[in-house]
Order: sequence, then structure tokens, then C-alpha cells
Amino acid sequence: MPISRPLASKAIIAGLVGLAPGSVIAQPARHAIGEQGSEAMERLKSALEGARNEASTAPAPMLPPSPSPAMRRRAFEGLKRRSADPAMEARAQAASAAAQMGLAAERERQARLLRQTFGLEPSEGQALAKTGPTPTTQKGWTPLLFASSSIPMPVLRSYAAQLERVRGVIAFRGLPGGMKKIAPFAKLSAEVLRIDPGCAGPACAMRDVQIVVDPIVFRQYAVSRVPALAMAPGDPAQPYCERSDESAATPRAGARVVYGDSALTGLLDEYARLGGKEEVRDAQSLLGIR
Repeated sequence: MPISRPLASKAIIAGLVGLAPGSVIAQPARHAIGEQGSEAMERLKSALEGARNEASTAPAPMLPPSPSPAMRRRAFEGLKRRSADPAMEARAQAASAAAQMGLAAERERQARLLRQTFGLEPSEGQALAKTGPTPTTQKGWTPLLFASSSIPMPVLRSYAAQLERVRGVIAFRGLPGGMKKIAPFAKLSAEVLRIDPGCAGPACAMRDVQIVVDPIVFRQYAVSRVPALAMAPGDPAQPYCERSDESAATPRAGARVVYGDSALTGLLDEYARLGGKEEVRDAQSLLGIR
């Protein structure tokens, strides 16, 4: 039977490569790759086992021993024998003094910014804008309004506007929320003194009225309810240590106090009716009362 051409070609190619007819060429290469992969896995396995054995047999880290008392004593004696450098000591003292001064200046700057933020102190521009003499009473009698946070804000703002004209002072017995909480009182003071109630921030224009927290002055005048008005000699906002003997923190016998939720003009009129015409005369003239 004659051999066809395709079969003859396959037989010739198989004879040239040394393979039997009908075998697959890729099988030897695939077998070799498998053997190499097995050898690589065995080497990796043995390397991991060796690393674990070395880690288990390695010695634990040792901390240096603590110094003995004799060694410590020698170290401290060496520090004591250290020669002092006068120039270095002077530089250190100068640096410490400069740091303390810088810290004090920074604290004052932060405190001033905080007061300006709450409106308790005018900004630099407002301070420069306030020029000209301010009205003062000739005989040193200052209208002193006793108030508290329970008084409605519109009433407090009205009193502040009138007291600004006569250089009066607003006194509170204590701080809203306690002596340890200054933020509520700062907010209350800013709302009372702010000329524009809709303004917010340190740039708001404020009334030039002193607000003090002084429970002693309440005892001096035996004030039992607010609002109340008294005429105080001197400056009620001045610290007690800087006042004269007449302004000492002692009860004022016979001091006149006017009670009532009335305008400042009405309180001054009532004060004059009770016998204090001379004390309120200058304040009434500043308010335009005839």
C-alpha cells in the first residue's frame, strides 16, 4: 500500500529529532520544570528551618548592669569638681531673664487680645480716636449703680448709656456662674457696654463705663436688692489699697441708697429729694436736668 505524503513527512521529522513517531515534544520540558520547582521548594523549606533553629538558639539580649554605689559616688564627685565658667553662667542668667520678660510680655499681649475680643477693652484704633476731655464731677461724687445679671439686658444697656455721660460705675456683687468662671461675666459686660447690640468682635465700639465686681461695696451700703443707686465719694473702681481712709472698706453710716427700676434721671431726683442735692448736682447738670 503506498504511503501518503503527510505521514511520510511526520516520520522523517521524528527520525531527525530522535523521537519515536507519535510522541509529544513538550513532555520532557514540562518534566524538567517540575523537577526544578520541587528542588527550589526543598531549598526554601530547609532555609526556613535553619532560620528558626538559629533564632531559637540565639542568646537573649543582656542589659548593661546598673552602676554600683561607688561608681555613682565617683560620678557625682566628678560633677562637683567641674569648674564653673563665669561667662557661661552670665549668658545663662541673661537668657533666663530675657525668656521670663518675653513670657510676661506675651501673657500681657494675649490678655489684652482676650479683653478686646470680649469687648472689655477698646482696640488701639478706638483708644486713639477717644480724644478730648471727659466729663467729671467737681466734688468727686460718682454715681454708683448696683446691678446683677437678673436685670434685663435692655435695662442694663440703658443705664450704661446714661452713666457714660456722668462717669458712673456699675457694680456687681459676684460673677455669673461663680468666681471660677470669668467667660459668662465677660460676655455679659460686652453686651452691656456695646454701643451697637448687633456688633460682634473686638472692633465694636464700647461705652466708657467702668464695671466692677465688688461684694464689699454691697455690704458698705447695705444693698439688699437691685437696681439701686448711691453716690460714692471718689472712684469706686479704684483698688482699696490705693484709696484714702475715707474710702476704706467700712460700712457707711447714713449713706443714702435709692431703690427702684427707674431711669437714672428719676433715681437722681429721688436721691436729691432724700437730702442729697449737693451730691447729685453735678451729675444732674451733666445729664441736662434743671
